[in-house]
Amino acid sequence: MQDRKALWPWAVAGVLVLGGAGWWLFRDELRTAMPAAPPRAVATPAGGDRSVPPETPQTPAAAAGASAAPARYPLPRDAAIDAALPSLADSDARVREDLAALFPAPVLALLLPDHQLQRLVTHIDNLDQARVPASALALRPLPGDLQVEGDAASGITVAGANAARYAPYVAAFTAVDADALAAAYMRLYPLVQQAYRELGHPGGQFNDRVVAVIDHLLLTPEPARPPLLERDARGRYRFVDPQLQARSIGQKALLRLEADQARAVKHQLRAIRRALTRGGPG
Repeated sequence: MQDRKALWPWAVAGVLVLGGAGWWLFRDELRTAMPAAPPRAVATPAGGDRSVPPETPQTPAAAAGASAAPARYPLPRDAAIDAALPSLADSDARVREDLAALFPAPVLALLLPDHQLQRLVTHIDNLDQARVPASALALRPLPGDLQVEGDAASGITVAGANAARYAPYVAAFTAVDADALAAAYMRLYPLVQQAYRELGHPGGQFNDRVVAVIDHLLLTPEPARPPLLERDARGRYRFVDPQLQARSIGQKALLRLEADQARAVKHQLRAIRRALTRGGPG
């Protein structure tokens, strides 16, 4: 387990819902640089992944209208979808503008500058996987390294001081109004849905996927004490408890947070979920 590019995309659900908000935590899983035009990673049921070449671009209207199963969580009827969206290929400037209205510059500085919607959609889609390739992540590495305390004899855990490293990003994510975050996401939804279908889900609804990923993250256990760590053969930290180590990259990112931070993130995820499910069963 590496504390590298984690912070993640919680914003998963947020604007990008996608985008901005909490990705950082989950980026700590890897330090590998992403290629300029990343392949699209498609998670397999076994937890693996594969890369697929880009498909023929579609217009937002075509992507939104493609044949698909009925949405469990359709967008609310009053959702304000922007009628004058750019193409997905030309959407980076618009995405950056919308995120800048919600998040401070230090947070946005972690977001890779190109293919932003595609990266964010891919990142969110992989958060419930045990392993992901670097090309499935949307952020630069979080500054600094994982801080630990203790030794092999007494037990190694994430140091209390490590919470300060995450603090600005957790604060930015939890301070955003969930309804405003959801509204920004819904304005861009045709592009988001196009990116999701081009990722390899031609019949899927991304809003349903976001809700499923949030529900998965909310199931992250809350240990009574910091979990023990050990180094693997490559010198990376991993959880001693095999059940914790086998969890997804998203849940392991939450497990690395200080307990109060993890609870605050979960509270915000619940608020975002409520904002995204006003059009469905909840």
